Amino acid sequence: MPIVYFYRRPVLEGYALRNLISALEEAGGGSIPIPEGIESEYCYYVELTGSLSDTEKGRLSWLLSETFSPEDFSEASFLNGTDGLVVEVGPRLNFTTSWSTNAVSVCHASGLKMIKRIERSRRYLLRFGRSLDESKKDEFLSIFLPLIHDRMTETVYPERLTTFETGIKPEGVFIVPLIEEGKEALRRINREMGLGLDDWDIEYYYNLFVKDIGRNPTNVECFDLGQSNSEHSRHWFFKGRLIIDGKEVPGSLIDLIGEPLRRNPRNSVIAFRDNSSAIRGYEIEAFVPERPGMPSPMINARSNYHIIFTAETHNFPTGVAPFPGAETGTGGRIRDVHATGKGSLVIAGTAAYAVGNLRIPGYPLPWEPEDFVYPTNLATPLQIEIEASNGASDYGNKFGEPLIQGYTRSFGLRLPGGERREWIKPIMFTGGVGQMDARHIEKDSPEKGMLVVKVGGPAYRIGIGGGAASSMIQGENVEELDFSAVQRGDAEMEQKLNRVIRACVELGDDNPIVSIHDQGAGGNSNVVKEIIYPAGARIEIRNVLLGDETLSVLEIWGAEYQENDALLLRPESLDLFSSLCEREKVPFSVIGEITGDGYIV
Repeated sequence: MPIVYFYRRPVLEGYALRNLISALEEAGGGSIPIPEGIESEYCYYVELTGSLSDTEKGRLSWLLSETFSPEDFSEASFLNGTDGLVVEVGPRLNFTTSWSTNAVSVCHASGLKMIKRIERSRRYLLRFGRSLDESKKDEFLSIFLPLIHDRMTETVYPERLTTFETGIKPEGVFIVPLIEEGKEALRRINREMGLGLDDWDIEYYYNLFVKDIGRNPTNVECFDLGQSNSEHSRHWFFKGRLIIDGKEVPGSLIDLIGEPLRRNPRNSVIAFRDNSSAIRGYEIEAFVPERPGMPSPMINARSNYHIIFTAETHNFPTGVAPFPGAETGTGGRIRDVHATGKGSLVIAGTAAYAVGNLRIPGYPLPWEPEDFVYPTNLATPLQIEIEASNGASDYGNKFGEPLIQGYTRSFGLRLPGGERREWIKPIMFTGGVGQMDARHIEKDSPEKGMLVVKVGGPAYRIGIGGGAASSMIQGENVEELDFSAVQRGDAEMEQKLNRVIRACVELGDDNPIVSIHDQGAGGNSNVVKEIIYPAGARIEIRNVLLGDETLSVLEIWGAEYQENDALLLRPESLDLFSSLCEREKVPFSVIGEITGDGYIV
């Protein structure tokens, strides 16, 4: 399909440009040439299903350009001249970005139906006082590129794009030869896929497939087991035997956590089940639509609402990629609130961070040793402190959830005995407050014939293996797998998804949701099994909506793509739910049906 190009300048100016140059000087340490001038522009790649008329082109230009600076928008590049180095970075082509999804939605609402995809790259023209040989250019780019792009979702464009096609073919499902090669085959795929299986797991699954079932597993099944039985999902350590100084003590960590509830259970409505906890509320007067899900006046209505609180940490992703790690931690926690019971309402959030020594440039502190070395696959404590805070706040701001409370800590110390104590793997804590209609406390059990529905953002190759990765000791995993396990957030999609859930809640007794769970670690491999248990279902994996057509079955089943819920609907409620999704422009798909036989197929 044809691609047309538009340009807007600048990407950076003023303070932001000076910051980039300062960061380049610091990272280069005097070993690389510093540009005497940097010009920049955005390039908009617009994929069309047909041609644009002059009127339509004018409308698109108006949408893409800055209203008060038409001279900075053009169909031709502003970066002219052959005496400099042009560097272009933009989104990886194998998935449609959330920015593109929202931009295309705006275009379609403006009557530009022929626009299929819009991606935005950033182009830099770097002018040096002298020409650079290839070795100097490579050295400069090795330092400059990490400062201007996120290698997890972006890549360098060596030349202007002419198509979004990548030529990537989905990887097929394959057999793991346990019967032929023994436990070593499972150990090998455990290392290659970062499944986080220990020796006990390998022994157990080997016996399960070879001795009990009598067949080899597929790579998808192995991946599924790594996610479903991870510490993130099952909490083996918290439920395990507790041995202190060689002596076993009664109870477990999870028992200790639950002790206050056992001693005073009267105020609790939901605890140690579902996606959040709830305490007893009271009857209030709420401001609600007269006809939820439709244009209507707002009215006062009295309802009995309970108070929700939920909390989670997003430590591993925030350590690897602070901004997206923290923003998706916030997004996941928001979905934990609205996926409580048969749907609940989001109110406000909290955030907290614990990191190692900050080592702020130009601000040395005597207790921060200069010789402390940090893992190369983790961001520095200072980066985490700044970027994680920005990520969580950015997501909350775009979604519309106020951040009302929080704290931060930094600590790293060499003890007298030589032992190092420090938050090397950071803590990113996020908590949320919400409320729920008392009529929606209990999820209903799955029954034969109910529909399994996925609603929200499409599937991307992101968040692969996050559940298993969080179960591994920091440093056990390889860096590429760490990056694959980090997710990407789309707060606008989350807000639209939340409006659908809110409309269902506001329908009161007519709420179409039977049961709902938000998608978290392990993606469909966890949330679908959770929603259908124990009844079983037949799942059509290719009914899952894709934002990346090159995804393999394993990736569709296991990727933790964000802003997505699984829920059960009765067939007679499908039209109502569909109308709510259409109103809010939220994609959804029916991916299966409850069978009642206890199996997932």
